[in-house]
Amino acid sequence: GRGFAFRRKQKIERQYRKLLKKRRQVHSQQGDQFTDTYPEHLKHLYLAEEEKLKKRRRTLDDSVSSEEKLNKAADGCGIYGYVCLMIISVSRASAFSSRSVVTQEKFKNKTSNQKAKEEYEKIKAERARKKEEAEKRKQQREEAQRLYKKKKMEAYKILSKKTKKGQPNLNLQVEFLLQKIQQNT
Repeated sequence: GRGFAFRRKQKIERQYRKLLKKRRQVHSQQGDQFTDTYPEHLKHLYLAEEEKLKKRRRTLDDSVSSEEKLNKAADGCGIYGYVCLMIISVSRASAFSSRSVVTQEKFKNKTSNQKAKEEYEKIKAERARKKEEAEKRKQQREEAQRLYKKKKMEAYKILSKKTKKGQPNLNLQVEFLLQKIQQNT
């Protein structure tokens, strides 16, 4: 019978048809791209952009038509057809490479891969910097704890000294308190 798979297939087909219909509408609207719908004070900019696009299209069309002429010439070569085809392929390669150079020079935009690599490098550098800062803080904390323990130990040794009879040595304790007071002032 017609189960869920058939219904799913029909649904996908409907969505595809809708998409095609939308694309046709978009293509029909692209012709009216540079019209009077722009603000009057910016209209000259849009018209200049339209001229640039037209020139670019013309140059691309000229290169394509020259390739078609070469193809026709290769058909009429006869015995030397293979050589003509080699010449055509070389000319196509040079035409495409010159196009790519022009587009690279004009736009100099980074590809998404390049952007992702740069972003990754930035994140990596940031992580390394944070790691170094955390390491420095950890070392400073350990140094501070070591100094604190050392002072505590010295104070404990002074305060815990006893006389020969086992009594606390009050003279050392008073001297320790005097040093502490002098350090604070």
